[in-house]
Amino acid sequence: MTLTPFSKPLNRRFSVAPMLDWTDPHERYFLRLISKNALLYTEMVTTGALIHGERNRYLHYNAEEHPLALQLGGSNPKELSICTQMAVDYGYDEINLNVGCPSQRVQKGAFGACLMREPSLVADCVNAMKDKANGCPITVKNRIGVDDHEGYEKLYYFIQTVAKAGCQTFIIHARKALLKGLSPKENRDIPPLDYSMVYQLKKDFPQLNIIINGGIKTLAACTQHLQHVDGVMIGREAYHNPYLLAHVDQQFYNSPQAAPSREQILQQYLNYIQQQLKKGTSLNHMTRHILGLYH
Repeated sequence: MTLTPFSKPLNRRFSVAPMLDWTDPHERYFLRLISKNALLYTEMVTTGALIHGERNRYLHYNAEEHPLALQLGGSNPKELSICTQMAVDYGYDEINLNVGCPSQRVQKGAFGACLMREPSLVADCVNAMKDKANGCPITVKNRIGVDDHEGYEKLYYFIQTVAKAGCQTFIIHARKALLKGLSPKENRDIPPLDYSMVYQLKKDFPQLNIIINGGIKTLAACTQHLQHVDGVMIGREAYHNPYLLAHVDQQFYNSPQAAPSREQILQQYLNYIQQQLKKGTSLNHMTRHILGLYH
């Protein structure tokens, strides 16, 4: 299967985070009805799932979802290079390496946030991915630290090391990950936010694209962050309050088109649901994503 990537240069001023069990193809299609320009991300897909599983199940998407990034979870450079080639064949616009997920399942696979301790390995992974990327951007999503491996000096060294391997874009969740004693849900709330560390990275690495993530809930907050960094990524708020995206195109991409109404969005999504039902798609898998539309 080969699809055509997005024809325009990627603009990362606003993006929606990869979220396990949430940002599936139906959710992404729904969000694309609200914003034509926001960069969307898949759920994290592990290298093992792609290499040993049914790849089309994990990689398929609707052409309307562009611009679209695939997030990979893994720590083996060879496996990541194989999966990068798959992603290129499927026409993704960006391939992102997960260095931020704190779940125990991910830790057992020796990837995610625990890789913050191994910047040289992450650099090797990025280098291997770039070899197969055919020009597709390779990016990294990471935290500001992990457990007692914290502080700006360590974060600086991580960014510096991985950037030398060719990564030009870092999406940084402005919390450290606590891998011992906290669940993934708690890791999204309990570790304190430190936006200033992300701002400092942009000052120290002006040549890099620095995207900030974590605890951002309004477009006004996005505008404030954009005074310091290149882009903003919103996670759970975009899922629970999707109409937040309605003014993204006008505010951040200078779109002349009026924001769609909730009714217009719902009607278009109902048309999509009818098409998908004919293919045997579960109704619940699609309708669960619209519960926050009238938030």
